[in-house]
Amino acid sequence: MKNIYDWPYENEFGLRETVESDLLVLGGGLAGCFAAIAAARRGQRVVLVEKGATERSGSAGSGFDHWESACTNPCSGVTPKEIAEAYVEEQDGYSNGIAHYIECREGYDRLLDLEDFGGKIRDTEGEFKGAEFRDDKTGLMFAYDYKNRFTLRVWGSTFKPALYRELRRLGVKVCDRVEATALLTRETDGKKRGVGAVGMNVRTGKLMIFKAKATVLAMSRPARVWLFNPDLVGLCEFRPMQSVGSGHAMGWRAGIEFTMMEKSVRGEFSASGRSFPPYGTGNNHNTWYAATMVDARGVEIPYVDRDGRELKTVSERYYPAPGQKFFLKGGVIDEAKYEYRGPETLPFDELIRRGYKLPFYADLSRMPDAERRVIWGVMVGEEGKTKIPILQNYTERGFDPTKHMLQSYGTGWQSAAFLGQERQLFGAPGGIMNDWNLKTNIDGIYAAGDQLYASDCCGYACATGYYAGRKAAEWAGTVELTEPNPSDIDAEEKRLYAPMAAEDGMDWRELNMAISKCMQNYCGEVKCEELLREGLDLLESYEREAVPKLSCRNPHELMRTHEVLDILEVSKLILNACLLRQSSSKPLCFERSDYPEMDPEQDRKFITIRQEHGAVVRGEIPQGYFGDLETEYLKRNGDYVAARNEKYGDR
Repeated sequence: MKNIYDWPYENEFGLRETVESDLLVLGGGLAGCFAAIAAARRGQRVVLVEKGATERSGSAGSGFDHWESACTNPCSGVTPKEIAEAYVEEQDGYSNGIAHYIECREGYDRLLDLEDFGGKIRDTEGEFKGAEFRDDKTGLMFAYDYKNRFTLRVWGSTFKPALYRELRRLGVKVCDRVEATALLTRETDGKKRGVGAVGMNVRTGKLMIFKAKATVLAMSRPARVWLFNPDLVGLCEFRPMQSVGSGHAMGWRAGIEFTMMEKSVRGEFSASGRSFPPYGTGNNHNTWYAATMVDARGVEIPYVDRDGRELKTVSERYYPAPGQKFFLKGGVIDEAKYEYRGPETLPFDELIRRGYKLPFYADLSRMPDAERRVIWGVMVGEEGKTKIPILQNYTERGFDPTKHMLQSYGTGWQSAAFLGQERQLFGAPGGIMNDWNLKTNIDGIYAAGDQLYASDCCGYACATGYYAGRKAAEWAGTVELTEPNPSDIDAEEKRLYAPMAAEDGMDWRELNMAISKCMQNYCGEVKCEELLREGLDLLESYEREAVPKLSCRNPHELMRTHEVLDILEVSKLILNACLLRQSSSKPLCFERSDYPEMDPEQDRKFITIRQEHGAVVRGEIPQGYFGDLETEYLKRNGDYVAARNEKYGDR
């Protein structure tokens, strides 16, 4: 192995450390932190493994601005069942009803936890007292639907440090700067069981062996699959650079079952030199909802409600249409249906037909003072990667929302739109198939957050993380610690360290770029058997010819190399999943030229995929397999509901 030079940390290549626990949590984002807290509250020994620094790691490490589906908050006008079922319906049944119901039922509980830990969830200083979106009794502030009040504006930048303090208080062993690389399983009587994981310290190179009774996968969804720019690695994704879907790759290698991995949408939130910083341009969606929009002449662009009625005031934009129970906004819905669509500007084609002139702009100066300040201040500022790059930098350079506008790029209003072949796992994408315990098909391995299929937002991550943690903890209390197979550990050690032995070989960026080009060419907007198989052949050639040439100089470069190996694994998973669905599907953003029939009845199902002894295994699960959401939840969580009511009451 080559010498490490110009590296400030100790060289521990070749050393091993073994850590035992009742529950092992892989991933220190919101879902992982809450999974660890749930088990630690039950008195279990918990180990949390995080590639970065848990205090600020993960997609929410820099913050987030709103909390969807807080359906049990004291001001809510909707029930968890109503919103969860709406999510399932909006996605034409291709939705994780179990996880969404957990999000809607328990999401507000997790917000109250965060407040107890020191996070900020309400306007305690009265900065927005009297505003239409603020409840002056509770100090809670709401977004999107001011009538039903189930989406809260929050100070998300305060949450990760608060969670980290609670982990420490509860005695959770946090292994920061350690990448998890492989799941460990043992087979007894033909049935697999998870027994831990292998990882590597990304600063010293030490091999970490984690033995556990149960494991929760709480890592990120895949990224850098279709879009990657080797010169702009820090700007490649809306999510953090290190969030690439390693948990998916680990699960695929271990035989975990996935679904909806054929789904992908255009890469609108990926930068890679193709877009502007997220939320750094004027628009009227998500963080910027419902900003006043004007055209190049300064003429205001009208909002219309569900029924096409033109809205005359800013206030009207935040209320359902007459006869409409509620509407859904935010990032979860790919293509909202008529029943739940909220107030929105007219379609782009209609705007051009009416004579509105490009470019368009967001003009906050035309909004009421409180609405302007809550968008440019709380929302832009608390959302991921916006506090310093957008709010602080723009302000320091003279941007004043009371008199300046920001040009809009995106939402179909730009000439440099993303190409059809530039896809991304975004908008309730594919992931791990789960049961009502958020358990995978392998005993002892559970999943939460972005590891689950049809994953959503921060509330989804926190709620499913806590739920998976308590279910995994229950199971861990019924089994004994099982020794992993030593040969599995040896094989993983050999795989991990191989790039350190190669001299003057290929850099990880080269392979990442090659994978992205392969996926653009062979798994783009329109797919067919020949292209998909050509893509698989090309990726397999990379495994044979390029992977042995990968070369690293230190543990950090080795970590980046492992990430690209995981991206390669996930890409193969996606191509194989695309081959299994032999029809086209609008809700899955999936089009095949050789199977053009759109959403045939016989294919309206979850097609699952897993790997067994190197072979792809196809499965089928009907839509709605989770049954009546409220009934099935209560069957399994009566103890939680009783304890919750006693602790929180009407708070």
